[in-house]
Amino acid sequence: MKIKIEVSARHIHLSPKDLEILFGKGYELTVFKPLSYPGYFAANETVTLETARGTIERVRVLGPERKQTQVEISQTDAYKLGLNPPVRESGNLAGSEKVTLIGPQGRLDLPEGAIIAWRHIHLCPADAAECGLKDKQTVSVKVGGERELVFHQVLIRIQPEFFWSTMHIDTDEANAVGIKGEGKGEIFPEP
Repeated sequence: MKIKIEVSARHIHLSPKDLEILFGKGYELTVFKPLSYPGYFAANETVTLETARGTIERVRVLGPERKQTQVEISQTDAYKLGLNPPVRESGNLAGSEKVTLIGPQGRLDLPEGAIIAWRHIHLCPADAAECGLKDKQTVSVKVGGERELVFHQVLIRIQPEFFWSTMHIDTDEANAVGIKGEGKGEIFPEP
């Protein structure tokens, strides 16, 4: 199966409570641009990530809000911040790295929440059924071009709100294969 590949740059998902701490009581995110799935968007709002060893400014917030705050960075970002975050599926934050978020109205010391997101494919149920793939299964994805590469252990995530199938990789992975913005790949079973 051929799929679209999108680059997921560093970003933050905020809980409603933490959104208010950083941006003010009753604050609502505003849309900078829609993402590839209905209802999801890159917000105009950004925050600063801070640790004892480094700072990254203007980190984009993604909407809508989530039940818990999560910071997704690349390994290169982790080096800059002096962190050693685990590579995890989104939402699995137990024991992850601590980081401070700074917004225009406040600061928030997260005791955990910074991860490197496990490369994954959002699959619509129809595509998953057609290919015989199951939620949480891992596959390999071959990406062609000048810097051909095979990504192994790509996590499948099947969700009914996904109308098309897309793989998300971080900026370090995109740079390794030479993808700028968007690419194409082909799914095949793990060896």
